[in-house]
Amino acid sequence: MQDHPYQSAFYDTWTLVTYLVASTERVTLVPTVSSLPLRPPAVLAKSAASLDLLSGGRIQLGLGAGAFWEAIEAMGGPRRDRKEAVDALAEAVTVVRAMWSGERSVRTTGRYYALSGVHPGPRPGRGLGLWLGAYGPRTLALTGARADGWLPSHAYLGLDRLGDAVRRIDDAAAGAGRDPAGIRKVYNVSGVIGGADRGAFHGPLSRWRDDVVTSITEHGMNGIVFWPGDDHERQLEIFAEELVPLVREDLATAQAE
Repeated sequence: MQDHPYQSAFYDTWTLVTYLVASTERVTLVPTVSSLPLRPPAVLAKSAASLDLLSGGRIQLGLGAGAFWEAIEAMGGPRRDRKEAVDALAEAVTVVRAMWSGERSVRTTGRYYALSGVHPGPRPGRGLGLWLGAYGPRTLALTGARADGWLPSHAYLGLDRLGDAVRRIDDAAAGAGRDPAGIRKVYNVSGVIGGADRGAFHGPLSRWRDDVVTSITEHGMNGIVFWPGDDHERQLEIFAEELVPLVREDLATAQAE
């Protein structure tokens, strides 16, 4: 779910995530992505670790550099330019990893975020991952080198640019001595299944089938998050009961070839 605390109509994201975790049994939840300028990373890391343990491992931490700077500033947060925002995000990743390390005492240095001998805890389970919402060259490289997952949205990164972004992540992962295949890459797509073909992820079931399969087989994604644009319950039924079986069939065929 989104994290835009300055939107008056939205519930606080972490309050909502906690409520939903307590109301469900199998669903895994992730803020996509937490607004770093309004959420100190050490406290955010502790919140995620606590909810990971309380939920039985059904939470992931999505983190972003920030956007909508006027709204962030109006809520008391900092205004950062692009370079500052990415630098702060890299420092935040270091802080989060340190807070999850299980060490007795940790220190990190940084211009924006630092730890000075804090005692981290609780230590989360091994399944808690750090996911980044990244689009620029530096944040894509950061994702490949240090993140567990990637959460781009089709609205900001179309199919025509998706492959290049994946290659940047994979190259950075290989450069850091990591297996690129070990990084989860989940594409956020929004729209309505049905109607006239109006381009990627806008049109009949056959169009969605082709676009989802293409994002996986040609562009390296390994997951899809569907945000229905309207008629939410019916759209989710179509996605789960009609689209997913067709996509699995196509992927099985592609794998066998």
